[in-house]
Amino acid sequence: MGHRAVQAVFAVVVVTAGGCFSPRVESLPVHTYHLSLDARDSEARPADISGPVLLVSPPQAEPGFETPRMVYFKRLYELEYYAVNQWADTPARMFAPLLVQVLDRTGVWRAVIPFPGSVRGDYRLDSHGFVLQQEFLQEPSRVRVTIRTQLIDLKESRIMGTRAFEAVESAPSDDAYGGVLAANRAIATILDSIASWLQECVQHSPECAR
Repeated sequence: MGHRAVQAVFAVVVVTAGGCFSPRVESLPVHTYHLSLDARDSEARPADISGPVLLVSPPQAEPGFETPRMVYFKRLYELEYYAVNQWADTPARMFAPLLVQVLDRTGVWRAVIPFPGSVRGDYRLDSHGFVLQQEFLQEPSRVRVTIRTQLIDLKESRIMGTRAFEAVESAPSDDAYGGVLAANRAIATILDSIASWLQECVQHSPECAR
């Protein structure tokens, strides 16, 4: 057999073998979810026109959670992500407008404004360490949401109080959508807790600093 014939046969073998070992990739539909408030939570109190103005900084996520990918745990310390399920945006960014919305409805503040902006405020709420994860460490799975907050008195340039918040909700099903339902319930709990804590701070309650 000639040299060129040998090369041709070898090329056919390589191509054929490559075809055998190349996995067939089938595109699967991607499911996209968002965080939102229930319709029953839409009632708002009249704003206190003599109240302070609150600036709300964008919440900062923990490393590994600054992504629209949905995080879950099967064992401690190892982050995994759903393949065909995702958030519409990073959970921290979706949380930000919900936080402004809930605080604005309490009637405690004259205005609640996202920061940075051109409006001068009396207080600023900073938050970091935001985590939203589904945990398969027990049955049923659970969704855990945590965040750390700090309220700053801008006129006196001092920290009025800091507080860590956590909410855990059982998922109605051990899949991504069950995690979404539990996540929205946990987010609602966290938002109510932050709103109550800030009201204590404005009223100069000792609970604010605890």
